Amino acid sequence: MIPRYYVVAERDHEIQNPTSEQKLLLLGERLELGPSSRVLDIASGRGGPALALARAFECSVEGVEIEPAFQTAALERAAARGLSHLVSFRLGDASREELVPESYDAALCLGASFVFGGLADTVDALAPLVRPGGYVAVGEPYWRRLPLPEDYEDRDDPFTTLEGTVLVFETAGLPVVSLIASSEDDWDRYETLHWRAVERWLAGNRGDPDADEIRSRHERWKWNYLRHQRDCLGWAIFVGWKRP
Repeated sequence: MIPRYYVVAERDHEIQNPTSEQKLLLLGERLELGPSSRVLDIASGRGGPALALARAFECSVEGVEIEPAFQTAALERAAARGLSHLVSFRLGDASREELVPESYDAALCLGASFVFGGLADTVDALAPLVRPGGYVAVGEPYWRRLPLPEDYEDRDDPFTTLEGTVLVFETAGLPVVSLIASSEDDWDRYETLHWRAVERWLAGNRGDPDADEIRSRHERWKWNYLRHQRDCLGWAIFVGWKRP
């Protein structure tokens, strides 16, 4: 289970990452997706990337999500959009799933490398699942500049620079062949949707036992974003190619 904060804060998110549908469609092009493609989506959340890719490229997407509320939302959204024949979302811990090696044309993990313990472990876990000639795509934060300001919160987050992130892929034998970076607009959309959802939830749930914790997390992350994170933290989708 993920912290309840995210269930509250991301209830209005079509896409639960600081990116856009346009950039997800660019990702699909870079992955060379088509009607015969099989895609694995780790931590598929409310289904945003899977639904966008399936609708645009008619590929089949298999999602794995640990949070029941997100999985339920993904299933409902797929049915409402007439895409249930192309996408599936199963409830489970992706790090414990038994997945068939070399059975996917692309494996995605967008914004959830913590599932496997970090970026390097995520690349190592996904690469064997992709056929030779296929792709591993990971959405990951990176530091835009170092050193960080002394009062930057969460300064111990396990990120590296843009160059360092690419190096993780290439050390694992996957040359990075595409990079799709987020803009400030992407970040602002993602972060401010949190603010609106949490404020509305707090106004209607004053007696909830988790209200104080959710309010504290919301306020701390909001001000950290405004002070430093918007300038210091980037996010991009890195696409590694598995050589035949």
